[in-house]
Amino acid sequence: MSETKLSGHCYCGAVRFAVSGESDWIGHCHCESCRRQTGSVMTTFAGFRQHQVIFTGAMPNRYHSSDGVTRSFCGQCGSPVAYQSDDRPDEIHLHLGLFDDLEPLTPSDHSFINEKPSWLHADEHLPESSWSGDKSD
Repeated sequence: MSETKLSGHCYCGAVRFAVSGESDWIGHCHCESCRRQTGSVMTTFAGFRQHQVIFTGAMPNRYHSSDGVTRSFCGQCGSPVAYQSDDRPDEIHLHLGLFDDLEPLTPSDHSFINEKPSWLHADEHLPESSWSGDKSD
């Protein structure tokens, strides 16, 4: 079996990345911080090990949104690119919408379901992840 190779880029194409191997997880996040950072009612991430991701275009800008949390974005078009946390230093969570091919990337859970708007109905059959209880930034 060949190794999985994925690629993606921001809206303007300045920030580009290549990923090799399988993701650790893919899930929907409903926390207030992700909603405000993306302007969306939920954010979907694919989590990878740092060594699996190579930025092939411009490096994304970084913003320390709270203690231990860094969010990355394109400095040219502003597209959100990634989330990183000191709690999981070897991981990078890439915004799923940036991938060129979404078909092999199927979400498997929801995080911070307690912060989801009551009117949002998306993938209710998926389980709640262990990231659902504490509020984070």
